[in-house]
Amino acid sequence: MALNDTSSSDYWNYLFVDLADPRTNDWPLIKSPVPGLTILAAYLYFINSLGPRLMANRKPFKLEKTLIVYNLIQVMVSCWLVFEGLDAAWLRHYSWRCQPVDHSRSPQAFREARGVYVYFLAKISELLDTVFFVLRKRDRQVTFLHLYHHTVMPMISWGTTKYYPGGHGTFIGLINSFVHIIMYAYYLLSALGPQMQKYLWWKKYITNMQMIQFCMAFIHQMQLLFTDCGFPRWSVCFTLPNAIFFYFLFNDFYQKSYKKKKAAAAKRAAEELLDNNNDPTVKDHNKIAALETNTKKVL
Repeated sequence: MALNDTSSSDYWNYLFVDLADPRTNDWPLIKSPVPGLTILAAYLYFINSLGPRLMANRKPFKLEKTLIVYNLIQVMVSCWLVFEGLDAAWLRHYSWRCQPVDHSRSPQAFREARGVYVYFLAKISELLDTVFFVLRKRDRQVTFLHLYHHTVMPMISWGTTKYYPGGHGTFIGLINSFVHIIMYAYYLLSALGPQMQKYLWWKKYITNMQMIQFCMAFIHQMQLLFTDCGFPRWSVCFTLPNAIFFYFLFNDFYQKSYKKKKAAAAKRAAEELLDNNNDPTVKDHNKIAALETNTKKVL
């Protein structure tokens, strides 16, 4: 029994201490996977069970001011992450083809690690997106895609912060943060009230941007298969399938939300036109209108 306990302890230390980056391993929520997994478990329990039961006999919360502040903070954080990703890495020091992690304790390396950690904290904070959906009774927006995305991203960013806080993998965080600037800006404008709806015609293009980001991430990660710079090649076993899966999920959402709805609306319009043409009253009305038009042209 003691031997088994020792073996388990050694395995735990090897996996979560020896392999971890010593610079980030003691940062809050990073040392052990338990706090993060507990947050995700509580999140899923609230979304799928507790939240709907609490809201069953209540009116939906409006949360106007809360949403304005929340979305503004998300825009600001995403802007900071994009600036840090470009200024501290990709526009100055990083190779676009293959970039290893700088595990040193230099100010530059710590700056890169800090950016990765803030990105992880941002993914944790974004769980509130779904919480707000439940409190506002927007159940239609709590889709499999939404839950999968919000559950997987904190786990991936936790692993990145703990083991490889920097290097090649941060490109995904950079482009994702850029898309989130646009996305949360849209949510911010939407939260300002109905008077902003006329300026929000570009919603579907956010989904297009999300699909493009997964294509970019796939191509960028593929380079690891042909280039060796010290960044772990085995990471593509997680990143490439995930990029493909996310792409098809978002594409399916786009087809259902926009193209299929547009086709259905066109079909309904055609059916209404056909019904009108089969209506004798409408036929006579159309004939009179056509006659009046032709008469005006002759005159």
